[in-house]
Amino acid sequence: MKKESHMMSYGYNPDWSEGSVKPPIFQTSTFVFKNAAEGKRFFEVAYAKSKLKKNEQLGLIYSRLNNPNMQILEERLAVLEGSEDAAAFVSGMSAISTVMLAFLKPGDLLLISNPTYGGTHTFVNNYLKEIGVHVISFDFDHNYDDILNKLKQSGLENKLKMIYVETPANPTNTLIDLKMVNDVKKTLSKKIGGEIISVCDNTYLGPIWQNPLEFGIDLTCYSATKFLNGHSDVIAGAVMGSKDVISQVKYLRTFLGGMIAPYTAWLLTRSLETLHVRMNYQAENSIKIVDFLKTHKNILSIYYPGDENMDQRQNEIYRTQCNHGGAMVAFTVKGNEKGAFKFLDSLNLIKLAVSLGSNESLAQHPYSMTHSDVPEDVKNSIGITEGLIRLSVGIEYADDIINDLKQALDKI
Repeated sequence: MKKESHMMSYGYNPDWSEGSVKPPIFQTSTFVFKNAAEGKRFFEVAYAKSKLKKNEQLGLIYSRLNNPNMQILEERLAVLEGSEDAAAFVSGMSAISTVMLAFLKPGDLLLISNPTYGGTHTFVNNYLKEIGVHVISFDFDHNYDDILNKLKQSGLENKLKMIYVETPANPTNTLIDLKMVNDVKKTLSKKIGGEIISVCDNTYLGPIWQNPLEFGIDLTCYSATKFLNGHSDVIAGAVMGSKDVISQVKYLRTFLGGMIAPYTAWLLTRSLETLHVRMNYQAENSIKIVDFLKTHKNILSIYYPGDENMDQRQNEIYRTQCNHGGAMVAFTVKGNEKGAFKFLDSLNLIKLAVSLGSNESLAQHPYSMTHSDVPEDVKNSIGITEGLIRLSVGIEYADDIINDLKQALDKI
Protein backbone atom coordinates (compact mmCIF):
# COMPACT_ATOMS: atom_id res chain seq x y z
CA MET A 1 0.00 0.00 0.00
CA LYS A 2 0.94 3.64 -0.37
CA LYS A 3 2.11 5.68 2.63
CA GLU A 4 -1.15 7.65 2.65
CA SER A 5 -3.13 4.46 3.29
CA HIS A 6 -0.77 3.23 6.01
CA MET A 7 -1.35 6.43 8.00
CA MET A 8 -4.90 5.26 8.79
CA SER A 9 -4.09 2.04 10.59
CA TYR A 10 -0.39 1.03 10.53
CA GLY A 11 0.92 -0.26 13.86
CA TYR A 12 -2.48 -0.63 15.48
CA ASN A 13 -4.97 -3.50 15.74
CA PRO A 14 -8.54 -2.65 16.92
CA ASP A 15 -8.66 -6.03 18.69
CA TRP A 16 -6.17 -4.64 21.22
CA SER A 17 -8.63 -1.96 22.38
CA GLU A 18 -12.20 -3.26 22.48
CA GLY A 19 -12.56 -2.87 18.71
CA SER A 20 -11.93 0.90 18.76
CA VAL A 21 -11.28 1.99 15.17
CA LYS A 22 -8.77 4.58 16.43
CA PRO A 23 -6.10 3.99 19.06
CA PRO A 24 -7.24 5.18 22.49
CA ILE A 25 -5.04 7.44 24.61
CA PHE A 26 -2.93 5.26 26.91
CA GLN A 27 -2.74 7.81 29.72
CA THR A 28 -0.73 5.68 32.11
CA SER A 29 2.71 5.99 33.64
CA THR A 30 3.51 2.29 34.07
CA PHE A 31 2.59 -1.18 32.75
CA VAL A 32 2.11 -4.57 34.44
CA PHE A 33 4.57 -7.41 33.73
CA LYS A 34 3.27 -10.96 33.37
CA ASN A 35 6.06 -12.20 35.61
CA ALA A 36 9.41 -11.12 37.07
CA ALA A 37 11.43 -12.79 34.31
CA GLU A 38 9.58 -10.76 31.69
CA GLY A 39 10.31 -7.53 33.56
CA LYS A 40 13.99 -8.46 33.78
CA ARG A 41 14.16 -9.14 30.03
CA PHE A 42 12.41 -5.92 29.09
CA PHE A 43 14.89 -3.87 31.13
CA GLU A 44 17.87 -5.72 29.67
CA VAL A 45 16.83 -4.54 26.23
CA ALA A 46 15.68 -1.07 27.28
CA TYR A 47 18.98 -0.28 29.00
CA ALA A 48 21.04 -1.66 26.10
CA LYS A 49 22.44 -4.59 28.09
CA SER A 50 21.09 -6.95 25.45
CA LYS A 51 19.73 -6.74 21.92
CA LEU A 52 16.36 -7.95 20.76
CA LYS A 53 16.33 -11.46 19.35
CA LYS A 54 14.84 -12.21 15.98
CA ASN A 55 11.05 -11.58 15.99
CA GLU A 56 11.27 -10.39 19.62
CA GLN A 57 9.65 -7.08 20.58
CA LEU A 58 10.35 -4.86 23.54
CA GLY A 59 7.40 -5.04 25.90
CA LEU A 60 5.80 -2.09 27.63
CA ILE A 61 7.57 -0.93 30.79
CA TYR A 62 7.07 2.72 31.75
CA SER A 63 5.95 5.69 29.68
CA ARG A 64 9.35 7.37 29.89
CA LEU A 65 10.70 4.38 27.94
CA ASN A 66 7.76 3.33 25.79
CA ASN A 67 4.03 3.78 25.45
CA PRO A 68 1.53 2.41 22.89
CA ASN A 69 0.72 5.89 21.53
CA MET A 70 4.39 6.71 21.11
CA GLN A 71 5.11 3.36 19.45
CA ILE A 72 2.24 3.65 16.97
CA LEU A 73 3.37 7.17 16.10
CA GLU A 74 7.00 6.13 15.66
CA GLU A 75 6.08 3.22 13.40
CA ARG A 76 4.04 5.51 11.15
CA LEU A 77 6.77 8.15 11.08
CA ALA A 78 9.23 5.49 9.93
CA VAL A 79 6.84 4.45 7.16
CA LEU A 80 6.52 8.06 6.00
CA GLU A 81 10.28 8.61 5.95
CA GLY A 82 11.11 5.20 4.52
CA SER A 83 13.38 4.52 7.51
CA GLU A 84 13.89 1.52 9.77
CA ASP A 85 12.95 3.34 12.95
CA ALA A 86 11.89 6.66 14.45
CA ALA A 87 12.02 8.43 17.81
CA ALA A 88 9.39 10.93 18.95
CA PHE A 89 10.19 13.84 21.27
CA VAL A 90 8.48 16.47 23.36
CA SER A 91 9.72 19.21 20.99
CA GLY A 92 11.80 19.75 17.88
CA MET A 93 14.63 21.25 19.90
CA SER A 94 14.54 18.25 22.24
CA ALA A 95 14.99 16.01 19.19
CA ILE A 96 17.83 18.10 17.76
CA SER A 97 19.69 18.58 21.04
CA THR A 98 19.38 14.90 21.99
CA VAL A 99 20.79 13.84 18.61
CA MET A 100 23.74 16.18 19.01
CA LEU A 101 24.43 15.13 22.59
CA ALA A 102 24.18 11.45 21.65
CA PHE A 103 27.06 11.69 19.18
CA LEU A 104 29.15 14.69 20.29
CA LYS A 105 31.39 15.07 23.32
CA PRO A 106 33.88 17.78 24.39
CA GLY A 107 36.75 17.94 21.89
CA ASP A 108 34.68 16.65 18.95
CA LEU A 109 33.99 18.73 15.86
CA LEU A 110 30.55 19.59 14.49
CA LEU A 111 30.33 20.79 10.87
CA ILE A 112 27.08 22.69 10.40
CA SER A 113 25.41 24.49 7.51
CA ASN A 114 24.46 28.14 7.72
CA PRO A 115 21.76 29.41 8.25
CA THR A 116 19.80 27.16 10.54
CA TYR A 117 16.73 27.66 12.71
CA GLY A 118 17.44 30.22 15.45
CA GLY A 119 17.04 27.71 18.28
CA THR A 120 19.52 25.35 16.66
CA HIS A 121 21.98 28.20 16.08
CA THR A 122 21.79 29.27 19.73
CA PHE A 123 22.15 25.73 21.11
CA VAL A 124 25.17 25.03 18.90
CA ASN A 125 26.97 28.35 19.26
CA ASN A 126 26.28 28.85 22.94
CA TYR A 127 25.81 25.56 24.77
CA LEU A 128 27.85 23.15 22.64
CA LYS A 129 30.76 25.55 22.36
CA GLU A 130 30.65 26.19 26.10
CA ILE A 131 31.07 22.48 26.86
CA GLY A 132 34.04 22.20 24.49
CA VAL A 133 32.55 21.01 21.21
CA HIS A 134 34.32 22.61 18.23
CA VAL A 135 31.99 24.12 15.61
CA ILE A 136 32.75 24.99 11.99
CA SER A 137 30.01 26.35 9.75
CA PHE A 138 29.71 26.48 5.98
CA ASP A 139 27.37 28.45 3.73
CA PHE A 140 24.95 27.15 1.11
CA ASP A 141 27.26 28.26 -1.72
CA HIS A 142 30.28 26.31 -0.45
CA ASN A 143 31.12 23.29 -2.57
CA TYR A 144 32.88 20.00 -1.81
CA ASP A 145 36.38 21.43 -2.21
CA ASP A 146 35.55 24.55 -0.20
CA ILE A 147 34.41 22.48 2.75
CA LEU A 148 37.35 20.07 2.68
CA ASN A 149 39.80 22.99 2.47
CA LYS A 150 38.06 24.75 5.36
CA LEU A 151 38.30 21.63 7.51
CA LYS A 152 41.94 21.06 6.59
CA GLN A 153 42.91 24.65 7.38
CA SER A 154 41.17 24.43 10.75
CA GLY A 155 43.44 21.59 11.86
CA LEU A 156 40.39 19.88 13.37
CA GLU A 157 39.31 17.56 10.58
CA ASN A 158 40.41 14.45 12.46
CA LYS A 159 37.97 15.40 15.24
CA LEU A 160 34.92 15.56 12.96
CA LYS A 161 32.04 13.52 14.40
CA MET A 162 28.90 15.07 12.93
CA ILE A 163 27.76 16.93 9.82
CA TYR A 164 24.48 18.76 10.41
CA VAL A 165 22.57 20.50 7.64
CA GLU A 166 19.24 22.23 7.34
CA THR A 167 17.80 22.24 3.84
CA PRO A 168 15.89 24.24 2.79
CA ALA A 169 17.36 26.64 5.32
CA ASN A 170 15.14 28.53 7.72
CA PRO A 171 14.26 31.27 6.78
CA THR A 172 16.00 31.88 3.44
CA ASN A 173 14.91 28.67 1.64
CA THR A 174 18.46 28.08 0.41
CA LEU A 175 19.32 24.46 -0.41
CA ILE A 176 22.27 22.32 0.63
CA ASP A 177 23.44 19.57 -1.74
CA LEU A 178 22.86 16.33 0.20
CA LYS A 179 24.90 14.25 -2.22
CA MET A 180 27.82 16.59 -1.62
CA VAL A 181 27.35 16.25 2.13
CA ASN A 182 27.50 12.47 1.82
CA ASP A 183 30.62 12.73 -0.34
CA VAL A 184 32.30 14.89 2.33
CA LYS A 185 31.31 12.37 4.99
CA LYS A 186 32.69 9.40 3.04
CA THR A 187 35.96 11.19 2.24
CA LEU A 188 36.57 12.28 5.83
CA SER A 189 35.45 8.94 7.33
CA LYS A 190 37.99 7.15 5.17
CA LYS A 191 40.71 9.69 5.92
CA ILE A 192 40.34 9.80 9.70
CA GLY A 193 39.19 6.21 10.11
CA GLY A 194 36.27 7.06 12.36
CA GLU A 195 32.49 7.17 12.28
CA ILE A 196 30.85 10.42 11.23
CA ILE A 197 27.09 10.90 11.63
CA SER A 198 25.24 12.99 9.06
CA VAL A 199 22.00 14.71 10.09
CA CYS A 200 19.47 16.75 8.11
CA ASP A 201 16.75 18.98 9.52
CA ASN A 202 14.00 18.06 7.05
CA THR A 203 11.21 20.13 8.61
CA TYR A 204 10.56 22.39 5.60
CA LEU A 205 10.06 19.71 2.91
CA GLY A 206 9.85 16.33 4.55
CA PRO A 207 8.72 13.72 4.37
CA ILE A 208 6.59 14.45 1.30
CA TRP A 209 8.82 16.63 -0.85
CA GLN A 210 12.35 15.53 0.16
CA ASN A 211 13.93 12.35 1.53
CA PRO A 212 17.51 12.89 2.75
CA LEU A 213 17.98 9.22 3.63
CA GLU A 214 17.98 8.44 -0.10
CA PHE A 215 21.16 10.52 -0.39
CA GLY A 216 23.06 8.71 2.36
CA ILE A 217 22.09 10.95 5.29
CA ASP A 218 21.99 8.96 8.55
CA LEU A 219 19.29 10.86 10.46
CA THR A 220 16.48 13.25 9.64
CA CYS A 221 15.24 15.64 12.32
CA TYR A 222 11.88 17.36 12.49
CA SER A 223 10.03 19.91 14.43
CA ALA A 224 6.88 17.80 14.33
CA THR A 225 5.06 20.88 15.57
CA LYS A 226 5.13 22.08 11.98
CA PHE A 227 3.84 20.20 8.90
CA LEU A 228 3.72 16.77 10.55
CA ASN A 229 1.11 18.09 12.97
CA GLY A 230 -0.19 21.06 11.01
CA HIS A 231 -2.84 22.26 13.49
CA SER A 232 -0.95 24.68 15.79
CA ASP A 233 -2.00 22.63 18.82
CA VAL A 234 1.04 20.44 19.46
CA ILE A 235 4.72 20.89 20.33
CA ALA A 236 6.68 17.81 19.27
CA GLY A 237 9.82 16.56 17.54
CA ALA A 238 10.91 13.48 15.63
CA VAL A 239 14.06 11.76 14.40
CA MET A 240 14.19 9.01 11.75
CA GLY A 241 16.95 6.66 10.59
CA SER A 242 18.34 3.16 10.89
CA LYS A 243 17.58 0.99 13.92
CA ASP A 244 21.22 1.07 15.00
CA VAL A 245 21.53 4.85 14.99
CA ILE A 246 18.03 5.50 16.39
CA SER A 247 18.72 3.07 19.25
CA GLN A 248 21.54 5.35 20.41
CA VAL A 249 19.23 8.35 20.25
CA LYS A 250 16.48 6.53 22.16
CA TYR A 251 18.96 5.38 24.81
CA LEU A 252 19.86 8.99 25.63
CA ARG A 253 16.22 10.08 25.36
CA THR A 254 15.37 7.63 28.14
CA PHE A 255 17.65 9.42 30.59
CA LEU A 256 17.18 13.00 29.41
CA GLY A 257 13.43 12.46 29.58
CA GLY A 258 12.50 14.17 26.32
CA MET A 259 10.01 11.59 25.06
CA ILE A 260 6.64 12.60 23.67
CA ALA A 261 3.61 12.38 26.00
CA PRO A 262 0.75 9.94 25.21
CA TYR A 263 -1.85 12.61 24.44
CA THR A 264 0.57 14.56 22.22
CA ALA A 265 1.49 11.37 20.38
CA TRP A 266 -2.21 10.63 19.89
CA LEU A 267 -2.81 14.10 18.43
CA LEU A 268 0.16 13.80 16.12
CA THR A 269 -0.98 10.36 14.94
CA ARG A 270 -4.33 11.95 14.10
CA SER A 271 -2.57 14.64 12.08
CA LEU A 272 -0.54 12.19 9.99
CA GLU A 273 -3.80 10.89 8.49
CA THR A 274 -4.25 14.14 6.58
CA LEU A 275 -0.57 14.98 6.01
CA HIS A 276 -0.50 14.37 2.25
CA VAL A 277 -3.77 16.21 1.66
CA ARG A 278 -2.68 19.22 3.70
CA MET A 279 0.86 19.53 2.38
CA ASN A 280 -0.09 19.08 -1.26
CA TYR A 281 -2.82 21.72 -1.01
CA GLN A 282 -0.45 24.11 0.74
CA ALA A 283 2.04 23.53 -2.06
CA GLU A 284 -0.56 24.39 -4.69
CA ASN A 285 -1.38 27.61 -2.84
CA SER A 286 2.31 28.51 -2.59
CA ILE A 287 2.86 28.43 -6.35
CA LYS A 288 -0.04 30.86 -6.85
CA ILE A 289 1.29 33.15 -4.13
CA VAL A 290 4.81 33.21 -5.57
CA ASP A 291 3.38 34.11 -8.98
CA PHE A 292 1.48 36.99 -7.39
CA LEU A 293 4.44 38.31 -5.40
CA LYS A 294 6.46 38.61 -8.61
CA THR A 295 3.99 41.21 -9.84
CA HIS A 296 3.97 43.56 -6.84
CA LYS A 297 6.04 46.74 -6.92
CA ASN A 298 6.96 46.60 -3.22
CA ILE A 299 8.61 43.18 -3.46
CA LEU A 300 12.39 43.33 -3.90
CA SER A 301 13.19 39.62 -3.99
CA ILE A 302 11.58 36.20 -3.58
CA TYR A 303 13.16 33.02 -2.21
CA TYR A 304 11.36 29.83 -3.14
CA PRO A 305 12.97 26.46 -4.01
CA GLY A 306 12.74 25.62 -7.69
CA ASP A 307 11.73 29.11 -8.78
CA GLU A 308 13.47 30.29 -11.95
CA ASN A 309 14.79 33.34 -10.10
CA MET A 310 16.99 31.16 -7.87
CA ASP A 311 20.56 30.84 -9.13
CA GLN A 312 21.64 27.99 -11.38
CA ARG A 313 23.35 25.93 -8.68
CA GLN A 314 20.32 26.16 -6.38
CA ASN A 315 18.05 24.99 -9.17
CA GLU A 316 20.39 22.08 -9.96
CA ILE A 317 20.17 20.95 -6.33
CA TYR A 318 16.40 21.38 -6.37
CA ARG A 319 15.97 19.19 -9.45
CA THR A 320 18.20 16.51 -7.91
CA GLN A 321 16.74 16.16 -4.42
CA CYS A 322 13.35 17.89 -4.12
CA ASN A 323 9.91 16.89 -5.37
CA HIS A 324 8.36 20.33 -4.80
CA GLY A 325 9.26 23.77 -3.51
CA GLY A 326 6.97 23.32 -0.52
CA ALA A 327 4.81 25.77 1.40
CA MET A 328 7.37 28.19 2.83
CA VAL A 329 7.89 31.46 0.94
CA ALA A 330 10.47 34.08 1.87
CA PHE A 331 10.49 37.53 0.33
CA THR A 332 12.02 40.94 0.90
CA VAL A 333 9.90 44.08 0.96
CA LYS A 334 10.87 47.69 0.40
CA GLY A 335 11.58 49.90 3.40
CA ASN A 336 13.72 47.52 5.50
CA GLU A 337 12.33 47.04 9.05
CA LYS A 338 9.84 49.91 8.74
CA GLY A 339 8.39 48.46 5.55
CA ALA A 340 8.37 44.92 6.95
CA PHE A 341 6.60 45.97 10.15
CA LYS A 342 4.04 48.01 8.23
CA PHE A 343 3.30 45.00 6.06
CA LEU A 344 3.00 42.60 9.00
CA ASP A 345 0.83 44.97 11.04
CA SER A 346 -1.54 45.37 8.07
CA LEU A 347 -2.32 41.66 7.61
CA ASN A 348 -5.85 40.48 8.38
CA LEU A 349 -6.35 36.86 7.31
CA ILE A 350 -2.70 35.90 7.71
CA LYS A 351 -1.65 35.73 11.35
CA LEU A 352 1.46 37.50 12.66
CA ALA A 353 3.05 34.61 14.54
CA VAL A 354 6.10 32.38 14.56
CA SER A 355 5.98 28.65 13.77
CA LEU A 356 5.07 27.25 10.39
CA GLY A 357 3.45 24.38 8.50
CA SER A 358 0.00 24.78 10.02
CA ASN A 359 -3.41 24.93 8.34
CA GLU A 360 -3.54 28.69 8.81
CA SER A 361 -1.13 31.04 7.04
CA LEU A 362 1.48 32.65 9.31
CA ALA A 363 3.97 35.46 8.69
CA GLN A 364 6.84 36.78 10.79
CA HIS A 365 10.03 38.88 10.73
CA PRO A 366 13.07 36.57 11.08
CA TYR A 367 15.59 39.38 11.63
CA SER A 368 13.99 40.51 14.89
CA MET A 369 12.09 37.38 15.89
CA THR A 370 13.13 33.75 15.22
CA HIS A 371 16.72 34.66 14.30
CA SER A 372 17.21 37.61 16.64
CA ASP A 373 20.03 35.81 18.47
CA VAL A 374 22.09 35.39 15.28
CA PRO A 375 24.84 38.06 15.08
CA GLU A 376 23.96 40.90 12.73
CA ASP A 377 26.99 40.42 10.49
CA VAL A 378 26.09 36.75 10.05
CA LYS A 379 22.44 37.56 9.33
CA ASN A 380 23.37 40.09 6.68
CA SER A 381 25.90 37.76 5.05
CA ILE A 382 23.33 34.96 4.58
CA GLY A 383 20.37 37.03 3.46
CA ILE A 384 18.46 37.52 6.71
CA THR A 385 17.88 41.22 6.16
CA GLU A 386 15.62 43.72 7.92
CA GLY A 387 13.17 43.56 5.01
CA LEU A 388 12.86 39.77 4.94
CA ILE A 389 9.45 38.18 5.59
CA ARG A 390 8.88 34.48 6.20
CA LEU A 391 5.45 33.29 5.07
CA SER A 392 4.06 29.87 5.95
CA VAL A 393 1.27 29.19 3.47
CA GLY A 394 -1.87 27.55 4.85
CA ILE A 395 -4.91 25.87 3.35
CA GLU A 396 -7.13 28.93 3.08
CA TYR A 397 -8.50 29.73 -0.37
CA ALA A 398 -5.53 30.96 -2.40
CA ASP A 399 -7.23 34.11 -3.67
CA ASP A 400 -8.07 35.16 -0.11
CA ILE A 401 -4.42 34.80 0.94
CA ILE A 402 -3.32 36.78 -2.11
CA ASN A 403 -5.85 39.53 -1.45
CA ASP A 404 -4.58 39.87 2.11
CA LEU A 405 -0.98 40.03 0.90
CA LYS A 406 -1.89 42.65 -1.69
CA GLN A 407 -3.68 45.03 0.65
CA ALA A 408 -0.82 44.79 3.17
CA LEU A 409 1.88 45.29 0.53
CA ASP A 410 0.01 48.26 -0.89
CA LYS A 411 0.35 50.04 2.47
CA ILE A 412 4.15 49.97 2.59
